[in-house]
Amino acid sequence: MNILYSWLGKTDINNMKKDVSGPISVIALKMAQPFDKIVIVANSWDEDWIDYENWLKKKLAIAHRPYEDVSINRVRIASPIDYKSISDVSQKWINKLSADSESLYINLSSGTPAMSAVSVILGKGKNNTNFCQSREGGEIFIDDIPFNFVAEYDASVARSISSKASALPVQSKAFKDITATSNQMKSVIEKAEKLAELDLPVLVLGETGTGKEVISNAIHKASNRSSKPIKTVNCGALPENLVDSILFGHVKGAFTGAVKDHSGLFEQADGGTLFLDEVGELTPDAQVKLLRALQQGEVTRVGDDKSTNVDVRVIAATHRDLSEMVANGEFREDLFYRLAVGVIEIPALRNRMEDIEPLTEALVNEINSTASKYKNYKAKSISTKAMQFIRSQPWRGNVRELWSTLNRALLLSNNVEITEQDIIASLIQRTKKDNNLDVHLSLGDVVDLNKIKEDIERAYVTAALKATGNAKVKTAKMLGLGVHQNLDTLLNKLKIELPKKRQGKKA
Repeated sequence: MNILYSWLGKTDINNMKKDVSGPISVIALKMAQPFDKIVIVANSWDEDWIDYENWLKKKLAIAHRPYEDVSINRVRIASPIDYKSISDVSQKWINKLSADSESLYINLSSGTPAMSAVSVILGKGKNNTNFCQSREGGEIFIDDIPFNFVAEYDASVARSISSKASALPVQSKAFKDITATSNQMKSVIEKAEKLAELDLPVLVLGETGTGKEVISNAIHKASNRSSKPIKTVNCGALPENLVDSILFGHVKGAFTGAVKDHSGLFEQADGGTLFLDEVGELTPDAQVKLLRALQQGEVTRVGDDKSTNVDVRVIAATHRDLSEMVANGEFREDLFYRLAVGVIEIPALRNRMEDIEPLTEALVNEINSTASKYKNYKAKSISTKAMQFIRSQPWRGNVRELWSTLNRALLLSNNVEITEQDIIASLIQRTKKDNNLDVHLSLGDVVDLNKIKEDIERAYVTAALKATGNAKVKTAKMLGLGVHQNLDTLLNKLKIELPKKRQGKKA
């Protein structure tokens, strides 16, 4: 059985009154294979339904086509552009008609764009459904819509998850969204809030992955410049020959390829904030140009003979020790002091243990939320043992490393509750480099090698115990000691006592 399904359009009614074919009648009369049944749905113009139905049956009879099973059916929708109610109605009819027919044809020419869009999305999920339209002049054609919406949706969600997992966690909407349970981070947030109000230049210091950009964005959003843009530039990625153009702009014809005027980041951030990420990577020449712009409060586009005043707040960030770089002549002292009016140093994650558990929970919620759109994903939680293991790790890549590890664990594991083994499997093993100690001794110096050796052993044993949660077998393996009895001997020698375990628990 061939069935035609269509919304009733105003054009269909108007053309009927002129005894001229509209979209529905054109398709019904000219489709190569006649329709055994025609189902029309409508929510308005009900005073014309009987006339239209009789008129269409008459046209079909004259054309020697099946005409007995033609019906207009009342449906209730909130409005002709309300996707939800249109979807509810369409799903009911398309599901039923697809099941009752060998071939279901859906007319996309009648009704509103919302009705057509919903029909396409729902119809593409049926293997016996086709789409047809009519053009002015009575021509009809079958639409070959080259999309698998289910596959496209899954692919889109997968790309979204991938993009999210490889980026930084959000946590930057405002200071209140930044995880700060430890006293160290509470102090950082308090200082950042004060600096946000004062409109001073800020230098944000901290290891890679500690959240320098998160804090910088929060400072901008809490400042009186929040209604203006914040522009970000990674100073380590600035091509030396394009520094001037990127930061200060250029005029048309200033150099080969300058086909039109271009405003630099300073002008784009006028009234707002310019975030200079990895400012310690700037070349000496770029440092000079940046200092000049900060001192004068104006910029000159490449190839221009006039300057433009700019009102920009600068927030700079780096993982490098700028003080040491200044001492070594690698960073301009005058630029350093111009940037370092307000200084915020973000502690490493391993130095704010109280933040690890709430931060982990916040990141897990964020990952679950992002991945929830994927049909095969089930929300995950972290087991008690897995959380204990997470707390024991040094996280040398800080929040970024924790974020990446959790993404791997949650997205790749089939367990609804993430285990300690899931986290271990998701860690990226780092290659240990040999320490080439450059030792200098003067004649007469005395060193205690046994004491040095003992201090080194104690440091490594303590770190290994922490990483394994005081598990002797794992610790012995990590330290290359073989069986755990060798570890017991070393613990006694170093006078290291393990916390007493509850009765019934094995070491």
